[in-house]
Amino acid sequence: MLDRARLTATFRLVVLGGNAYVQRFRPAFQTRDLFTIWGVLQLLRRHPGRVPDLDLMFDTVDWPVVRSHLYRGKNAEMLPPLFRYCGDDKTLDIVFPDWSFWGWPEINIKPWDALKEDLKAGNNRVRWMDREPYAYWKGNPSVSGTRKELVKCNVSSTHDWNARIYAQVTYFCSLFIPSPQ
Repeated sequence: MLDRARLTATFRLVVLGGNAYVQRFRPAFQTRDLFTIWGVLQLLRRHPGRVPDLDLMFDTVDWPVVRSHLYRGKNAEMLPPLFRYCGDDKTLDIVFPDWSFWGWPEINIKPWDALKEDLKAGNNRVRWMDREPYAYWKGNPSVSGTRKELVKCNVSSTHDWNARIYAQVTYFCSLFIPSPQ
């Protein structure tokens, strides 16, 4: 079953006796794999002896690939356990936190400690009640229909919804796990 997840997995992460081991299968999207692995290492460091032995497969792109309609009835036993950062109601990928908030240099997200200090400094510059009421979002609108709709709320020549929507440019190829044989 785990081998079926390898078809699109970026890496395998094994926790054995409180130690983490990684086997890479293909290059990750930018440095997303590093921050996912870092998150698991932090979990092991902060909770020694409390994390059970695990054998996990991760895919580091957003788009879910385990199509639920392919894993019904007798095929349900063939379900590949694949972790990723996004899911929807038509797929069975296991959603896992995207820990890139600890830093993602390719899209200019500073490491969390530096970002936290910037946020504190910004909070001290303008009192809460004196702030302009803007919503801010930065991400990949191609991940879901909801995100594509969100982009429509951005400022235009005819409307200003007090939202500032920034689409990050990404390049990807679409991979899907084939149906069980």
